[in-house]
Amino acid sequence: MMRAQICCSSEISFLMEAHDGLSAAIAGRAGFKGLWASGLSIASCLGYRDANEASWNQLVGAVERIVDSSQLPVLVDGDGGFGNFNNARLLARKLRQCGAAGVTLEDSCFPKTNSLIGDRHPLADINEFSGRLRAVKDAVADDLVLVARIESFIAGHDVQEAISRAHAYADAGSDAILIHSRRSAADEILAFAGAWRNKLPVVIVPTKYYRTPVSVYRRAGISTVIWANHSMRAAMAAMRQVCSRIIAEENTASVEPNIATLDEVFELLGYDELARAEAKYLHPPHHEQ
Repeated sequence: MMRAQICCSSEISFLMEAHDGLSAAIAGRAGFKGLWASGLSIASCLGYRDANEASWNQLVGAVERIVDSSQLPVLVDGDGGFGNFNNARLLARKLRQCGAAGVTLEDSCFPKTNSLIGDRHPLADINEFSGRLRAVKDAVADDLVLVARIESFIAGHDVQEAISRAHAYADAGSDAILIHSRRSAADEILAFAGAWRNKLPVVIVPTKYYRTPVSVYRRAGISTVIWANHSMRAAMAAMRQVCSRIIAEENTASVEPNIATLDEVFELLGYDELARAEAKYLHPPHHEQ
């Protein structure tokens, strides 16, 4: 399903961020057909910074809950692979085991820093990073969709540098290219798409250039758009508001109409199935001999 969405579809596809089982279930209920296991969101929900402070093992654990809670294909933000080629292929094998559908690896140096903060964004050597990609492809073959994420624009380089890296990563076995930008307009993305001419499918993350209409991406031949951190940020804003009101008012009467009911929680997470299973297995009816 993930390969069809990213690599084989003539229609643009959309992946929604998920950081835990609850956000995955909500995205699936909303109608999304695929999920993005966001490194930023998962780290933030664990109380870490998006700077490789959370371990690969913690990432895999979060992905397992996302997969189990949604039954949707999940593309995982694998950062740079948490080290060299060996770390990257170990991560890929573990993600395959827990049911992920794909992994994105970025050409950053370990430990990485979130692309949208600060100015220290050294790029990995092209040959070294290509080795990471080949190692992952050899480890998991086509069991995972492999997306190479190019950070050239984040590091201040021009479109030709991005194109050179894209060619190398395609040769290393990538199934798609994620091109990233932190400008408020999509000019870098569109310049890359025009020069690249869909030699491999192009994936984008319009967190900063969110005002650009999706129709522009359709015309440019973009394959997949990732809404990369919006559930986490929405939850953060809502929790902040509720906590402030409760501490100020010392009761919950005014917030109850604006938050999910417990019945909604129970329905979303399938408590009714548990009741039916208890009736069937815990207290089965007696049959006369």
